[in-house]
Amino acid sequence: MTSKVTPLFIASNLAIDFINTQFGVGEERQECLEDDRSVIAWLQQAGVLMEDCESPPSGIVHLARELRDNMRDLLISAQQGRAADPAVVNHVLERGYPLEKIEWQPTVSAFQKKTYQRNMESESLLQPVASALVQLLTEEDLQLVKECEASDCVLLFHDQTKSHRRRWCSMASCGNRMKAAAHRARKKTT
Repeated sequence: MTSKVTPLFIASNLAIDFINTQFGVGEERQECLEDDRSVIAWLQQAGVLMEDCESPPSGIVHLARELRDNMRDLLISAQQGRAADPAVVNHVLERGYPLEKIEWQPTVSAFQKKTYQRNMESESLLQPVASALVQLLTEEDLQLVKECEASDCVLLFHDQTKSHRRRWCSMASCGNRMKAAAHRARKKTT
Protein backbone atom coordinates (compact mmCIF):
# COMPACT_ATOMS: atom_id res chain seq x y z
CA MET A 1 0.00 0.00 0.00
CA THR A 2 1.40 3.43 -0.88
CA SER A 3 0.63 6.64 0.92
CA LYS A 4 -2.82 8.16 0.52
CA VAL A 5 -1.31 11.55 1.36
CA THR A 6 0.24 13.30 -1.60
CA PRO A 7 3.78 14.46 -0.76
CA LEU A 8 4.43 18.15 -1.13
CA PHE A 9 7.58 19.13 -3.00
CA ILE A 10 7.47 22.88 -2.33
CA ALA A 11 10.55 23.52 -0.19
CA SER A 12 13.17 24.01 -2.94
CA ASN A 13 15.40 21.61 -0.98
CA LEU A 14 15.42 17.79 -0.80
CA ALA A 15 16.13 17.67 2.95
CA ILE A 16 13.33 20.10 3.80
CA ASP A 17 10.90 18.30 1.48
CA PHE A 18 11.72 15.12 3.41
CA ILE A 19 11.10 16.87 6.75
CA ASN A 20 7.78 18.05 5.28
CA THR A 21 6.60 14.45 4.77
CA GLN A 22 4.73 14.94 8.04
CA PHE A 23 2.71 18.12 8.26
CA GLY A 24 -0.40 19.64 9.76
CA VAL A 25 -1.47 20.24 13.33
CA GLY A 26 -3.64 18.16 15.66
CA GLU A 27 -6.47 16.37 13.87
CA GLU A 28 -5.18 17.72 10.53
CA ARG A 29 -1.80 15.96 10.89
CA GLN A 30 -0.80 14.20 7.68
CA GLU A 31 1.78 11.43 7.25
CA CYS A 32 3.30 10.69 3.83
CA LEU A 33 5.54 7.89 5.11
CA GLU A 34 2.89 5.34 6.09
CA ASP A 35 4.71 2.13 5.17
CA ASP A 36 7.82 0.79 3.45
CA ARG A 37 6.35 1.20 -0.05
CA SER A 38 5.38 4.84 0.56
CA VAL A 39 9.01 5.64 1.48
CA ILE A 40 10.18 4.12 -1.82
CA ALA A 41 7.46 6.02 -3.69
CA TRP A 42 8.59 9.29 -2.06
CA LEU A 43 12.25 8.65 -2.96
CA GLN A 44 11.22 7.96 -6.56
CA GLN A 45 9.04 11.10 -6.74
CA ALA A 46 11.93 13.12 -5.28
CA GLY A 47 14.15 11.84 -8.07
CA VAL A 48 16.77 10.19 -5.86
CA LEU A 49 15.79 6.59 -6.58
CA MET A 50 15.74 5.69 -10.23
CA GLU A 51 15.78 1.92 -9.84
CA ASP A 52 12.66 -0.18 -9.52
CA CYS A 53 12.38 -1.48 -6.00
CA GLU A 54 9.94 -4.40 -6.15
CA SER A 55 10.36 -5.30 -2.50
CA PRO A 56 11.42 -2.40 -0.27
CA PRO A 57 13.74 -3.14 2.62
CA SER A 58 11.66 -4.26 5.57
CA GLY A 59 11.36 -1.53 8.16
CA ILE A 60 12.63 1.32 5.98
CA VAL A 61 9.62 3.35 7.14
CA HIS A 62 10.88 3.22 10.74
CA LEU A 63 14.38 4.38 9.78
CA ALA A 64 12.91 7.04 7.48
CA ARG A 65 10.76 8.46 10.29
CA GLU A 66 13.69 8.40 12.73
CA LEU A 67 15.83 10.13 10.12
CA ARG A 68 13.15 12.76 9.49
CA ASP A 69 12.79 13.50 13.22
CA ASN A 70 16.57 13.73 13.66
CA MET A 71 16.86 16.00 10.62
CA ARG A 72 14.14 18.31 11.97
CA ASP A 73 15.86 18.47 15.38
CA LEU A 74 19.24 19.23 13.81
CA LEU A 75 17.83 21.97 11.59
CA ILE A 76 15.92 23.68 14.41
CA SER A 77 18.91 23.37 16.76
CA ALA A 78 21.28 24.83 14.18
CA GLN A 79 18.91 27.75 13.56
CA GLN A 80 18.85 28.41 17.31
CA GLY A 81 22.63 28.13 17.59
CA ARG A 82 22.67 25.05 19.79
CA ALA A 83 23.95 21.51 19.39
CA ALA A 84 21.85 18.39 18.85
CA ASP A 85 22.75 14.72 18.48
CA PRO A 86 23.17 13.76 14.79
CA ALA A 87 23.20 10.00 15.55
CA VAL A 88 20.57 8.88 13.01
CA VAL A 89 21.86 11.14 10.22
CA ASN A 90 25.43 9.95 10.83
CA HIS A 91 24.29 6.31 10.88
CA VAL A 92 22.62 6.72 7.46
CA LEU A 93 25.64 8.57 6.06
CA GLU A 94 28.09 5.96 7.36
CA ARG A 95 26.17 2.85 6.30
CA GLY A 96 24.74 4.27 3.09
CA TYR A 97 27.69 6.03 1.52
CA PRO A 98 27.68 5.61 -2.25
CA LEU A 99 30.33 3.91 -4.36
CA GLU A 100 32.33 6.20 -6.59
CA LYS A 101 34.14 4.88 -9.65
CA ILE A 102 35.78 6.34 -12.67
CA GLU A 103 34.68 4.98 -16.01
CA TRP A 104 35.88 5.59 -19.52
CA GLN A 105 33.27 7.43 -21.57
CA PRO A 106 33.96 6.78 -25.26
CA THR A 107 31.53 9.48 -26.41
CA VAL A 108 33.74 12.17 -24.86
CA SER A 109 37.03 10.21 -24.86
CA ALA A 110 37.61 10.82 -21.17
CA PHE A 111 37.22 9.29 -17.73
CA GLN A 112 34.25 10.50 -15.71
CA LYS A 113 33.36 9.95 -12.09
CA LYS A 114 30.18 7.90 -11.63
CA THR A 115 28.33 7.46 -8.35
CA TYR A 116 26.32 4.34 -7.58
CA GLN A 117 24.22 3.27 -4.62
CA ARG A 118 26.07 0.78 -2.47
CA ASN A 119 23.07 -1.60 -2.25
CA MET A 120 19.30 -1.58 -1.86
CA GLU A 121 19.35 -1.42 1.95
CA SER A 122 17.51 1.26 3.89
CA GLU A 123 20.59 3.37 4.62
CA SER A 124 21.71 3.41 0.98
CA LEU A 125 18.27 4.42 -0.20
CA LEU A 126 17.98 7.23 2.39
CA GLN A 127 21.59 8.45 2.07
CA PRO A 128 20.83 11.18 -0.53
CA VAL A 129 18.35 12.74 1.89
CA ALA A 130 20.86 12.73 4.75
CA SER A 131 23.51 14.19 2.43
CA ALA A 132 21.11 16.96 1.41
CA LEU A 133 20.73 17.89 5.09
CA VAL A 134 24.51 17.97 5.54
CA GLN A 135 24.77 20.35 2.60
CA LEU A 136 21.95 22.51 3.98
CA LEU A 137 23.48 22.71 7.47
CA THR A 138 27.05 23.32 6.31
CA GLU A 139 26.74 25.37 3.12
CA GLU A 140 23.48 27.34 3.22
CA ASP A 141 22.21 30.35 5.15
CA LEU A 142 19.83 28.81 7.66
CA GLN A 143 18.03 32.15 8.06
CA LEU A 144 16.56 31.39 4.63
CA VAL A 145 14.89 28.22 5.93
CA LYS A 146 11.50 29.50 7.00
CA GLU A 147 8.14 28.24 8.21
CA CYS A 148 5.06 29.18 6.22
CA GLU A 149 3.39 32.31 7.63
CA ALA A 150 -0.11 30.86 7.28
CA SER A 151 -1.51 30.41 10.78
CA ASP A 152 -2.55 26.82 10.14
CA CYS A 153 0.53 25.63 8.23
CA VAL A 154 3.76 24.16 9.63
CA LEU A 155 5.57 23.47 6.35
CA LEU A 156 9.16 24.63 5.96
CA PHE A 157 10.79 25.98 2.81
CA HIS A 158 14.15 27.27 1.62
CA ASP A 159 13.63 30.84 0.47
CA GLN A 160 15.66 31.17 -2.71
CA THR A 161 13.88 34.23 -4.05
CA LYS A 162 16.07 37.16 -5.04
CA SER A 163 14.64 39.44 -2.34
CA HIS A 164 14.34 36.64 0.30
CA ARG A 165 10.81 37.77 1.09
CA ARG A 166 8.95 34.53 0.43
CA ARG A 167 6.26 34.14 3.08
CA TRP A 168 4.29 31.02 2.23
CA CYS A 169 5.07 27.40 1.51
CA SER A 170 3.15 27.76 -1.74
CA MET A 171 1.47 30.75 -3.31
CA ALA A 172 -1.07 28.38 -4.88
CA SER A 173 -2.34 27.16 -1.53
CA CYS A 174 -1.45 29.15 1.58
CA GLY A 175 -0.48 32.38 -0.19
CA ASN A 176 -3.76 32.74 -2.05
CA ARG A 177 -5.77 31.69 1.00
CA MET A 178 -4.05 34.19 3.30
CA LYS A 179 -4.30 37.02 0.77
CA ALA A 180 -8.02 36.32 0.29
CA ALA A 181 -8.55 36.29 4.08
CA ALA A 182 -6.70 39.62 4.44
CA HIS A 183 -8.81 41.09 1.63
CA ARG A 184 -12.05 39.94 3.31
CA ALA A 185 -10.88 41.41 6.61
CA ARG A 186 -10.12 44.76 4.99
CA LYS A 187 -13.56 44.81 3.31
CA LYS A 188 -15.30 44.21 6.65
CA THR A 189 -13.64 47.24 8.21
CA THR A 190 -14.75 49.60 5.40
